[in-house]
Amino acid sequence: MTFLHPGPGPLDPPRAFDPGPASLVDRIRYLEWSPVVAGAVAAAALALVLHAFALAIGLSVSSTAPTWRDTSFALVLLSGLYVVLAALASYGLGGYLAGLMRARLTSREDAELRDGLHGLLVWALATLLTAAIGLATAQSLTRVAAPSGGRAGSSTSVSDESLIAYDLDRLFRAERRPNTDLDYPRAEAARILLTTSSHRGMQPEDRAYLVRLTAAYTGLAQPDAERRVDEIAARAKENISRARRSAVILAFMIGAAAMLGAAASWFAACASGRVRDGEVSPHALLDWGRPVIRRRGLVVVR
Repeated sequence: MTFLHPGPGPLDPPRAFDPGPASLVDRIRYLEWSPVVAGAVAAAALALVLHAFALAIGLSVSSTAPTWRDTSFALVLLSGLYVVLAALASYGLGGYLAGLMRARLTSREDAELRDGLHGLLVWALATLLTAAIGLATAQSLTRVAAPSGGRAGSSTSVSDESLIAYDLDRLFRAERRPNTDLDYPRAEAARILLTTSSHRGMQPEDRAYLVRLTAAYTGLAQPDAERRVDEIAARAKENISRARRSAVILAFMIGAAAMLGAAASWFAACASGRVRDGEVSPHALLDWGRPVIRRRGLVVVR
């Protein structure tokens, strides 16, 4: 029988299907979550320890104390640099542990990329853990610092009142204060003073009302109350502007620390992967005093 078209005959064995070389996505899509979780927990724990140490020595990234507004630019910059260094140390440790704890690969093909991706996942998970713990801590501290009595709600409290707390004290300072509750007038004055840092500034009607409020609760004459209100408004505007500048600097440093932490976790995971696969001699702290012998380019730890 003659075949018109070339190809395998009926008695020829079928050809095996050749899938071709595996793509990059197929080679790196398998993740080991145990090293990722362990590295993220270690990174979050070290970050909390370092930030607690920073709070103890005064390198805080934020504070609710009225004196925080008087922080110098040098202290703000030093606090931001400490945040960057703490992020490099924490994320670097997490990424290094994740790369070291991964299973040893039979081939070094795409090993750097796999280790780096695991380090990047450590960075992401550790960031979420640290943010969750920080948010829970802030909420608990807010409940502890909240006053036990008085009316609750927006009418008696202002979130940014701590920035101008001393200015409010000076505004309502009096030699003989009447036996009245100052919670609501103080919160109302705080809301008015916070408008001094806006583009429009404090409106004339708000200034006139604040003058009457000050005169009523302090017993000052009208001219004295006007001078006090003008002085306090100028100080409040300066303090709020200074606090905003400090917040912008610290926010930029925190963002830079997060990005640098991602890079540190990536490269730390790649470095520990080379140690895991025997391409690089382990550090003296990792071999626990055991002799390390090089044999044909491999590292053998007894």
